[in-house]
Amino acid sequence: MKRTLAIVLTFCISFLTCNSLVAQKSRSLVILYENDVHCAIDGYAKVAGLRDAIRDTADVLLVSSGDFLQGSIAGAISKGQYIVDIMKAVRYDVITLGNHEFDYKVPRLKELMSQLRCRVVSANLLDIASDSPLFAPYIIKKVGNRKVAFVGVTAPSTMNTERFAFINDDGKLIYTLSPERTYELVQIAVDKAHAEGADYVIVLSHLGEEKTDENIDSHGLVANTRGIDLVFDAHTHNLRPADTLLNIDGKQVVVSQTGSEFANIGKCLIRTDGTVSLSMIPMADIKLSNAKVTAATEQVQREMEQVTSRVVGRCDYVLRVLDDADEYLVRYAETNAGDLVTDAYRAATGADIALTNGGGLRNQPKAGKLTYGDFIRLLPYDNLLTVVEAKGSTIVELLRKTTAKMSYDNGDFPQVSGIRYTIHTGVHSITDVEVLQPDGKYASIDPNRLYKVVTIDYCVGGGGFGGVLKDSKVLRQTNINYRDAVVDYVENNLKGDLGIIYLKPQGRIKVVE
Repeated sequence: MKRTLAIVLTFCISFLTCNSLVAQKSRSLVILYENDVHCAIDGYAKVAGLRDAIRDTADVLLVSSGDFLQGSIAGAISKGQYIVDIMKAVRYDVITLGNHEFDYKVPRLKELMSQLRCRVVSANLLDIASDSPLFAPYIIKKVGNRKVAFVGVTAPSTMNTERFAFINDDGKLIYTLSPERTYELVQIAVDKAHAEGADYVIVLSHLGEEKTDENIDSHGLVANTRGIDLVFDAHTHNLRPADTLLNIDGKQVVVSQTGSEFANIGKCLIRTDGTVSLSMIPMADIKLSNAKVTAATEQVQREMEQVTSRVVGRCDYVLRVLDDADEYLVRYAETNAGDLVTDAYRAATGADIALTNGGGLRNQPKAGKLTYGDFIRLLPYDNLLTVVEAKGSTIVELLRKTTAKMSYDNGDFPQVSGIRYTIHTGVHSITDVEVLQPDGKYASIDPNRLYKVVTIDYCVGGGGFGGVLKDSKVLRQTNINYRDAVVDYVENNLKGDLGIIYLKPQGRIKVVE
């Protein structure tokens, strides 16, 4: 028999309803949810402690909407293993995959997920050859007399940003996130869950509420489906306690997102009478912890300290990644950090030109002593330097394409070395593109000349720079991690002291309104 599922939103005044099967229960159910933790490992013991305390009076499930394997030191130096070790101690119930779970490619992803002791759900990740899902599209958890279904979905734009994870060595696409069928595949999973008697259907969504080039987002998911009760969203790092949306039948669905890096933990309370309330618990307010998870975290921290504490050099000013409003300066302007990084690329390879995407520079080092850990935070991904051959006209097209979108969130914005150029924001054009010559002077780029360009394999593989370099001839695929190139440059070329060389940006990128 169908009953009305009432949802009382802690952060909204309105009271809304959606249909769901609700049986009589003796205990309430709490679902704790998070998203975009990005290696903020200190929060796991608190979340586990909160769950343990709630268990005294209610049933509890713990779920994640993805992006936990990468983002800082713990993920970078272990290729995700440290994160899995801690999450295994936490004992999650269900997770879905974020785009950064693909940073180490699918074989590594599958290896890590097999260790987690929880269910991984993904409705739209398919093996192309067999047209079959790599993980279960959904899972039903029976808690008391309730059946709660969790459906997973990952942003298809991941196939662009992490393209290297979806192709084989010959460049052939072997996995897909089904951009043309994403909503359809979620609907199929939802329908099957209902057919199996699910009382509630919750989507663990790593889509975000901002439309991508594929025109897919969590709000579009709701608008194009039916039968979903709640969406625990992710990907855009926003605090969205409870957005109320209408599904394809005009029924209300709530979409919630907790922010990022364990700023908050979401709490979904399903009471015995079927009413549901959503609330956000600031992590700073949680004083509880779990001893087992604390021990696992401390073990990881000890192992990381052995690697990260080595002093590399000194810089008496800030290597800027952020602007004064804490937006990513490297995504819309030249920075001294970008200059340092790209100079290191050229020094390591002897290339004519170095390019790196601003989105690859993440955390801003403080002035003073620079440790290896600072460079891991600055450059946390598993990117390798790659030297390609590119015509001058291709380089100009890359600069034009990646600077047409001048915003605070343009991860493709190129930081450069060995080249300089002017951006005209009003007409989205590039002029005065010049290449550094052996005599230290600049000369206009030759559109027909082949230049040696060093960047990271991520950008050559099509994940960055709008795919402009993906068909370029690879002259040299190195085994040099991009941060190790910078560390070597600081230690050996600069003798451990940045002096005043990088005090300010060097004038390689001029922006004209």
